[in-house]
This record gives sequence, C-alpha cells and structure tokens, in this order.
Amino acid sequence: MWPAQPKFATSGTCCLVGVKYQQTLFVANVGDSRVVLGKKVGDTGVIAAIQLSIEHNVSVLETRQDLQELHPNDPHIVVLKHGVWRVKGIIKISRSIGDAYMKYAQYNREPLPEKFRLPEPINMPIMSSTPSILSHPLHPNDSFLIFASDGLWEHLSNEKAVEIVHNNPQAASAKMLVKAALQEAARKREMPYSMLRSFGKDTRRHFHDDISVIVWFLNTQDSRLSVRSHLEH
Repeated sequence: MWPAQPKFATSGTCCLVGVKYQQTLFVANVGDSRVVLGKKVGDTGVIAAIQLSIEHNVSVLETRQDLQELHPNDPHIVVLKHGVWRVKGIIKISRSIGDAYMKYAQYNREPLPEKFRLPEPINMPIMSSTPSILSHPLHPNDSFLIFASDGLWEHLSNEKAVEIVHNNPQAASAKMLVKAALQEAARKREMPYSMLRSFGKDTRRHFHDDISVIVWFLNTQDSRLSVRSHLEH
C-alpha cells in the first residue's frame, strides 16, 4: 500500500485516554491533546483550572530539551521555522501514533513527497509513540475534567475553558467550548463567526485545527459526559 499511497507514512494522530479506578484518575497521553481539571476552591464558588497532562509539543521548552538530549549529535532536531518550533522543521509534536516517516528509515525515501523527506538517514526513531502516564487522586472538590484536542487549546486558555463549563448546563458544556473556540478563531482572522461556520470542513482546516471535546463530570451518580466535535457544530 505504501508505494502506491506514500503519504500514508505521514499520517498520524494524538491520543489522550482517561480511566477512573476507584478514586484515582489515570491519564495516558501521546501528542498535544490536553486534560484540565476543574476544581472547586473551598466554599468560595470559584473553580480553579489544573492541567493534568503533559504535552509533547516542541513549543514547550521541556519537550525540546528532551528531544535534544535524545539526539545530542543532531543540531537540527528542533528548528524554529517562521516563528514556530518544529521537529526537523516539519512537525510540531514529538510523540504520536503513526507518522512512520519520522520513525522508520524505510519510509523516509521516494516515493514520499520531498517536503517530508529528511536529508540524512534515520538511525533511530525521531518521534516516539510512548505515552506519558500519570495518576491523580480524586477528591470531593474535583468537579469535572475537560479532555480536548489541541484545536481547542490553541484558542482557549485552561482558565477560560473551565469558566465556560462552570457557567453552562452540563449537557451543553462541550458544545459551548467548541463554539467559544470557533468564535475566537474567527476573531483572530477578522471574520464573522457565521462566515466561518458556513465553510466546508476542508476549507475550515485553513482557519483552525480539528477540535474534539469531552467533558467528564465527577461526583455525579452516573459520571455524565458531554461530547462535541467541530464537525457537529
């Protein structure tokens, strides 16, 4: 299949998983999706935003340093290109599922399009598919969790996202997060929100990344979920 459709080797995805076991939350992450906890601050009515996941995006200094330590003899392992840090000047994340062209030498050659090919041979995987795993003991004041792809976090801060969930009905919370992110994407491009919504999904890729959101409400009898994607909006 690869010789006939070589761009398959450039396909990849991030993955974010949350599992609750008894009173502990386990999170596994590959890529730059993010989970944020909304936590009640005593009896103040305030909800604090606490980021739980580790992002594998080379815009994060620690991620760049990790790659540089793994590849000490490669001065171009991370490159600042047009104001954006990228692995080998190509991709912003350091871990993913897929992206075989950054992991295996046999895919980093013709017929892969030249813009994806590296000038030097791959002696060891540049990107990894190993997740970061953490555990978080859950407490009565832990109110909800926001799991979302980076398309949401490009436009909303952790604090803003938590505020939106806190101030909206549970069933509508994921929808409201996606709407707020799209409104911000439209504002940045100086266009009406209605115009952005009118575009087809292929055109909209030029204005914002994919957005998928799950809000998980804790301390409820059925641990309710609110789920939304920008394709449904």
